[in-house]
Amino acid sequence: MERYKSFENLEGWKKAREFNKSIYLATNSSSFDNDFDLKRQLRRASVSISSNIAEGFERNTDKEFIHFLYVAKASAGEVRSQLYLSHDLNYLSNESFSDLKFKIIEVSKIISGLIKYLKK
Repeated sequence: MERYKSFENLEGWKKAREFNKSIYLATNSSSFDNDFDLKRQLRRASVSISSNIAEGFERNTDKEFIHFLYVAKASAGEVRSQLYLSHDLNYLSNESFSDLKFKIIEVSKIISGLIKYLKK
């Protein structure tokens, strides 16, 4: 990670940050108004992704960074599962669901690539 001086320069963190905004906007819709728990959990899991990337980076060891990247990747899986539930409950349109699912899969793949890079 020598070429990166801060987590803000990491593509995974940038994409996770963008995804956070997408989740907040999607869960601001009236369809989530009566399901505060799911809305809150989706937001928390989403924010956990970027937060764990940042925290792991700041630990300054590859071993700890990898651990936090795995936590971030797990949170991405949690979000993806919650997106399915949100779609099943008709809180998300087909288009919104597909867009968010594509974005979270992209974030997860970037995190996986970073883990593989750091393990070498």
